[in-house]
Amino acid sequence: MDNQLEKQIDKILPEDISRTLESAYHVVFQGDYDHVDDLLKHGGTLIRKAAQRFTSTQMILGIAAIAAVAVVVVSRAAASDDEGEATDASEPKLSKAE
Repeated sequence: MDNQLEKQIDKILPEDISRTLESAYHVVFQGDYDHVDDLLKHGGTLIRKAAQRFTSTQMILGIAAIAAVAVVVVSRAAASDDEGEATDASEPKLSKAE
């Protein structure tokens, strides 16, 4: 019974994949960076379960894909921050005397 329960726990469930993709969607496409913690938690769970099933080559390719997505997210965040600073700098500042 315990062995069967262990196998059931370690299966990659569709819910694991959907939670990870949902969190990634919120972070990457909607720019809601409050979901980064959820993305890391769900992604880590998915990677842990996948590590038991995949070969080392498959794991390396999967982690490389995740790293590529992380680079895109960081570059988008940096670009949006740069745009915000450029907008703030171009606006004239009012002095207290005016």
